[in-house]
Amino acid sequence: MPAPTANPPASRTAGRAATAVVRAAAALTRLRRGRLVHPAGRSFTGEVQIWGTPGPPTGVALLDSPGRYPATVRLSKGVPTPGGWPDVLGLAVRVHTDTDTGRPFDLLVSSSGAAPGLRHLPLPRRRFSGTYSTIMCYRTRHRRLWLAALADPDAVDLGRSLAAVAAATRTDAPRLVLAVASAVGPWRPFGEVSLGAQLSARDDAALAFDPLGNLPPDLRVAGVLAWLRDQTYRGSRRARGATGQSGGSTATTV
Repeated sequence: MPAPTANPPASRTAGRAATAVVRAAAALTRLRRGRLVHPAGRSFTGEVQIWGTPGPPTGVALLDSPGRYPATVRLSKGVPTPGGWPDVLGLAVRVHTDTDTGRPFDLLVSSSGAAPGLRHLPLPRRRFSGTYSTIMCYRTRHRRLWLAALADPDAVDLGRSLAAVAAATRTDAPRLVLAVASAVGPWRPFGEVSLGAQLSARDDAALAFDPLGNLPPDLRVAGVLAWLRDQTYRGSRRARGATGQSGGSTATTV
């Protein structure tokens, strides 16, 4: 009989770590009685318009081919800090693509810098208009890429608080430009997301995103950061009794 090993197999260790992360996320979610990550936010109906990627195609049909899709959009504060204090701001966009899989595309981006050296880092800021990036990279068949939502200079300013964001949607249709880039290349705009009517607090509370499960078939994420993010969101959804498909309006109002 072979001698027992001093350490468990890697797969068993990873499984135990995953269980610990999920349990910790669930416990913190129950303590907060709400979302573990980005608990303070406002949700809106919206629309995503895809123009197509300039230059070489990404290999992701949703990004490369023009189209219009209804969306659900949520802007949020990460900690959250009071009022207009600096915070890691979040933008979540559920693109209702109506694909054969029945899954939407959940794009989650955080406030960051626009420069290549800063697009991997979540950076606190005061204003909701600005650069948001995916932080973790996506992978296609041939390359790695990052997605972002950039400030539209021709759109109404979103202000420094969630109340200001909501007020902006009552007088205009705020927009952010969607863009794609490599690790060191410039951002290439391929579309825009527009915000419409604000959803109720009940609808906002019911909304749950799955940034790893709700992806186009030709796009995936990989790496330790992606795994950790998946476990955190999974634990938060489980404690709330939500799933990766919970909430979201398909109504187009903008």
